[in-house]
Amino acid sequence: QVQLVESGGGLVQPGGSLRLSCAVSGSIFGINVMGWYRQAPGKEREFVASIGLSGSTNYADSVKGRFTISRGNGQNTVYLQMNSLKPEDTAVYYCNLVTYSYGGVRNGDYWGKGALVTVSS
Repeated sequence: QVQLVESGGGLVQPGGSLRLSCAVSGSIFGINVMGWYRQAPGKEREFVASIGLSGSTNYADSVKGRFTISRGNGQNTVYLQMNSLKPEDTAVYYCNLVTYSYGGVRNGDYWGKGALVTVSS
């Protein structure tokens, strides 16, 4: 069974930095894309960043130039380095893993339980 566990959340002042980690356990076959989403109080969950197996990345416009997503060497860990944090970045951050067969059929969608990031002075 695939499980995702986030860590690294916490309280940080505006302008500060924080790094989130997501560890994936269980067997993953085929192609996968890992990503981060966030949900602020009273708002819907939104896309933050994603990274493919090849290392290709995508970012939401609101975090471009400030956040960096990366994978660990073993491909079972994904990181989100967050710099120049703003109060509006306050949210619960969720790790996501989407898997595809080698034929390109989506066959799995997994979520972590989330890590709270609070940006406040």
